[in-house]
Amino acid sequence: MKTSTDRILTTHVGSLARPTELLDTMKEKEHGRPYDAELFDRQVRDAVADRVRQQVENGIDVVTDGEMSKVSFLGYVKDRLGGFEAEEGSGGLAPSWQVEIDMFPEYYADYMGKYSAAVSPLRRLKATGPITYAGHELLQTDIDNLNAAVAKVEAEGHTVTEVFMPSSGPSGFGSNAYYGSTAEYLEAVAEAMREEYLAIVDAGFVLQIDDPWLIEILTGPGRPSEERVQAANEHVDALNHALRDIPTDRIRHHTCYGLNHGPRLTDVALAEVVPFMLRINAGAYSFEVANPRHQHEYKVWEEFTLPDDRVLIPGLIGHANNYVEHEELIAEYIVRYADIVGKERVIAGTDCGFSSRASYKPEVHPTVVWPKFASLAKGAEIASRQLWN
Repeated sequence: MKTSTDRILTTHVGSLARPTELLDTMKEKEHGRPYDAELFDRQVRDAVADRVRQQVENGIDVVTDGEMSKVSFLGYVKDRLGGFEAEEGSGGLAPSWQVEIDMFPEYYADYMGKYSAAVSPLRRLKATGPITYAGHELLQTDIDNLNAAVAKVEAEGHTVTEVFMPSSGPSGFGSNAYYGSTAEYLEAVAEAMREEYLAIVDAGFVLQIDDPWLIEILTGPGRPSEERVQAANEHVDALNHALRDIPTDRIRHHTCYGLNHGPRLTDVALAEVVPFMLRINAGAYSFEVANPRHQHEYKVWEEFTLPDDRVLIPGLIGHANNYVEHEELIAEYIVRYADIVGKERVIAGTDCGFSSRASYKPEVHPTVVWPKFASLAKGAEIASRQLWN
């Protein structure tokens, strides 16, 4: 993973809004209706090329494909893992949502309506047989599309510092109806997903593990604290099993408070998350900061020792609002983190993805994302001048 000795680099978490015409074709595909496969492939390829160009033109140093081919950052695994089937009657919402839904039913009655704009409903999976990885061809297409897009912008004179590709962690998308224990189930999922992780790293990309489930486990509404700790440790052990022998400097780990853009009164404190986060064998850790429920938590890093070979990627622009954060505020937060862990160990990032599900109404309006990125880049420039002068 590249870091800089003379300026703050910029990146983001991954997902970006898909073009409407791609969503139209993807919707037919996801609902099992006839669709033009060649058209879909072309639309994905063109969308990746456009999104990579938009990233570099708006100051993002470490880029990705925007997850153009995926129905969601998590749900895509249904097409890549064998041994699962859709769990009947499940809407796929994390348990912590229900607590806030009960607290604010009127708000959520309105809020949940936006999910009707997604191309496919949320569905949890259930393991009913041996779990295997079957996504090699789909993954290779994603790799080829991203490589082609990066080569194209570089040929046009743009600089791409590094490339990353997100992949789901081994928890959160399914339940176990086949294996004898949770630990055995998680190990099987981890072993299957490891094939994707290895292929991403072998392609020369930095692997990003998308892992909101770590925070969900630690939130654990209704579960005693000792059960939450045990579950979190099992989760980390499974992830580390999947990441074994992969150099940590080729891995970054992203955790967040999910897609819930509500009041968020039940969010677990970051201080409870960090000990488990630091157990994960990754070279960088991405987490929410722009979220106003967590902006104050930069002080947490004064309480914990970040290993010398690790990097922080604080989220400095939000995925839950359409404000464009001011570059001076972004710079201020970069400097705060740099003062704690060192300026060479901070990369400016985002709270989460900007279209975690393929949707006609993504989390942030597509036209607002690019000014947010530009402001992130300006903030990094301001902070760099302060830190290296």
